[in-house]
Amino acid sequence: MYSVEVTHRQEMVFDISSEDHTFVIDAKAGEGATPPGVLLASLGSCVGVYLRKYSEGSGLRLENFRITVKAEFTPSPLSFKTIQVAVDLKGADLDERRQKALLEFVKNCPVHNTLKGDPAVEIKIGP
Repeated sequence: MYSVEVTHRQEMVFDISSEDHTFVIDAKAGEGATPPGVLLASLGSCVGVYLRKYSEGSGLRLENFRITVKAEFTPSPLSFKTIQVAVDLKGADLDERRQKALLEFVKNCPVHNTLKGDPAVEIKIGP
């Protein structure tokens, strides 16, 4: 099971601990990433990991690529309406068959699967 711990530091600043790693979230975007930004970063980096897995498994050389993740909010309820992920392979020459295979492979990253799967989220107050 994956687990993270969120500890309130001050105002809208939170310390996030995940396994042996820590980072800061700042809802006012002053000291760290915002929660929506971290969600988009999770999707983009998950796609990146799957690009690397595909690259290593297929012998295809994919390095120094860039992934841009953009989202648009809907006002009520406040949530992402759309999320676009753009992958720039920095000049890697892939034929159409290889592009399709790569796209289908990276769509299997767990963050993408979670977002498209409408997961059940339970929030409770108390220990």
